[in-house]
Amino acid sequence: MCNRLLLVCLLLIFNPHFLSAKGKKISKVVIDAGHGGKDIGARGAFSAEKDITLAVTLKLGKILSDSLKDVQVIYTRTTDDYPTLPERHEIANKANADLFLAIHVNSTPFTYTKVREGYKTVKRHHKMVKVPVYRKIQHHQTKRSGVETYVLGLKRNYQKEDAIGEYSDNVTNEPGLLDEKDPQTAILIAQYSQAFLSRSISFGNKIQEQFALQNRPDLGVKQMDLEVLAGSAMPGVLCEIGFITNVDEEAYLNSEKGQQEVAMALYKGIKAYKTDTEK
Repeated sequence: MCNRLLLVCLLLIFNPHFLSAKGKKISKVVIDAGHGGKDIGARGAFSAEKDITLAVTLKLGKILSDSLKDVQVIYTRTTDDYPTLPERHEIANKANADLFLAIHVNSTPFTYTKVREGYKTVKRHHKMVKVPVYRKIQHHQTKRSGVETYVLGLKRNYQKEDAIGEYSDNVTNEPGLLDEKDPQTAILIAQYSQAFLSRSISFGNKIQEQFALQNRPDLGVKQMDLEVLAGSAMPGVLCEIGFITNVDEEAYLNSEKGQQEVAMALYKGIKAYKTDTEK
């Protein structure tokens, strides 16, 4: 292990690109259509998240295959089924992918208003008194709109490091270079994890820039402890492409025009990241 650790340290010192994104070819991209099958996801007035994410995923995959001939598209699902999150991770890791993109649709929590329906008579302190009767009305619509992209939060970073350790030969492209059972290797795995976070933020920013160019509200790149991003040994983001609980955005995300525009923004984000990475 000492020889391996020395080799990696020398690479870190003399090759500044060793843990950076620069110069790395992006040849395999995983597209993960959120939810599916029994897991419907968020609901709108007339549609379900799982159907929108699949439609956009298939459109994005076609654009990538047609436009970037040197990129292999890998899907976690292409039909209305539900791969578990570990299964999605396994698909990405076994394919030795370079980038992971999960596509989801946002929603807002239910809100309630009280409406007075009348009065009823009740006994209080030995007296009969009238008290108002209210009914709760549930609301699930919002005026909030726009796109936001998430990178992995710190609380699940241990899962990312576990994945890097398990698939270290893929990550380093040097079989046997890292031994996850050796305590000293943990330092190097942590460095890879931080490098992946940096790359993920860069990827997320590229995506948000493309949506902003389409005049979609840019809600930014944020961190969240998302399981779907934790188990893959590569940079990755989850993109919330709009709010299904916004009447206008739900209609847009279900339209052919809207889905094509969303897929194009995601494609251009991938392409921009790929171009910047391979400089």
